[in-house]
Amino acid sequence: MKKILIFTGLLFSFLISAQDRPDPQPAPDSFEKFKVAMAGFTFVNFDLDKSLEMMEKCNVKYLCIKDFHLPLNSSDQEIADFHAKLASKGVTGYAVGPIYMRSEKEIDDAFAYAKRVGVKLIVGVPNYELLPYVEKKVKEYDFHFAIHLHGPDMPLYPDADDVWNHVKDLDPRIGMCLDVGHDTRNGKDPVEDLKKYQSRVFDIHIKDVTGASKAGYSVEIGRGIIDFPAFVRMLREVGYTGMCSLEHERNMKDPLQGIAESIGYFRGVIVATKISG
Repeated sequence: MKKILIFTGLLFSFLISAQDRPDPQPAPDSFEKFKVAMAGFTFVNFDLDKSLEMMEKCNVKYLCIKDFHLPLNSSDQEIADFHAKLASKGVTGYAVGPIYMRSEKEIDDAFAYAKRVGVKLIVGVPNYELLPYVEKKVKEYDFHFAIHLHGPDMPLYPDADDVWNHVKDLDPRIGMCLDVGHDTRNGKDPVEDLKKYQSRVFDIHIKDVTGASKAGYSVEIGRGIIDFPAFVRMLREVGYTGMCSLEHERNMKDPLQGIAESIGYFRGVIVATKISG
């Protein structure tokens, strides 16, 4: 743990100081199968330009696209312009969502939108009774569909167990976006859930929380109760190849320092656990 704190402190200092350098260097490649990314909801209070500026300062190159940055009814030209703006900052949009789906039409719209955007992963929250229709669309489009779990804050998909129980008999391309914070707040262990449900974990939202109950709230990674060294080791053990997207939910009107701290800590854990074994 001491090594982790040393490495994370150094990386956090690098990230913050890099904001003022004329030519900041990118974060070194961790040579992991998984990638560090950002969940678009982090930037709910910012336009795309400001969001990409913050991502650039923290050397994050992958984004899960939210519809407040690229609406579902965007034209082909608007989508092309969006991707061009991402590319100008070296960012790739790897998925869309979370998208809430309360009708078959909303599912139709989401799949058509993802196809136009050019991604093959949808992070979605469909009503339970709509899962057979989601399965039909997954087969039609050959997309992966990751159900975002929400902890004790809403009745739909409170944790990984609930998602698994609803999808285990469906097409194997239907799985979960494992939100480690919400899973923890519903009394679950995201490390064990990653191990148990690895075949259906298609996306991961990383954050830390203060408690394993509804009263627990989101904090910067490393300041809460989640065992991130154990989680990173499990990512390697199961051979996870997807994204670990920071969904920062604290001080969301001025989030840059919290984002940098969280990304720096997570990257520090990656380095430290590799060294310590």
